[in-house]
Amino acid sequence: MSAVSLSIEDLGFAVLPGVFSSSEMQQLVDDLEHSALRRSKAGVRHALKHPAVAALAEEPRLLSIAREILGEKVRPFRATLFDKSPQANWLVVWHQDTALPLRERRDIPGWGPWSVKDGVAYAHAPANVLGGVLALRIHLDDSTTQNGPLRVLPATHKQGVVSDDAIEKISARISPVDCTVAQGGVLVMKPLLIHASSKSQLEMPRRVLHIEYAEPSIAGENLELAVA
Repeated sequence: MSAVSLSIEDLGFAVLPGVFSSSEMQQLVDDLEHSALRRSKAGVRHALKHPAVAALAEEPRLLSIAREILGEKVRPFRATLFDKSPQANWLVVWHQDTALPLRERRDIPGWGPWSVKDGVAYAHAPANVLGGVLALRIHLDDSTTQNGPLRVLPATHKQGVVSDDAIEKISARISPVDCTVAQGGVLVMKPLLIHASSKSQLEMPRRVLHIEYAEPSIAGENLELAVA
């Protein structure tokens, strides 16, 4: 088992520096800035619709990371651009990522509550399903201690899906880690890892492309992941 696999298994995250060059990240920024994707103040949801993002998600450097952790059948199914800047500065409280995009709503025990985002059905998934999901966060800019980096509570992915009250108690007893990553680096994380981020204290942007991978059959026979 590699050091990355061990870190994901034990801590729920790993930082891989220098996966992409600065020129590759700048080209992606340029492509996104000229795209027709609908943007919110915080970035772009359902970014796999963009050809440049879809191509990046299938890039061998990323696929090899995801397949090392989850197996050869994994595919990208969702991408989100987080664009933190002086014009759109926010904080995110401690939480887990538990909602998955699905092709259609079916009321199945263990799934829900349901919602709809930009026309896509979402349901909060059970822990056994979320255990088969991996997020790769590609840093288009440097993420520093001063521009609102992702903060994580190590090893909390092992606790399953927990309530907001439980998250608050856990965050009071586990020391957080700031995930600072230089431009072109990739943060690998499990969705059940409890994480947060603070507001940026700088004028510089902090753009991160968050791509999620899983086996297409992960939701089971009665539910199918939507590509978003």
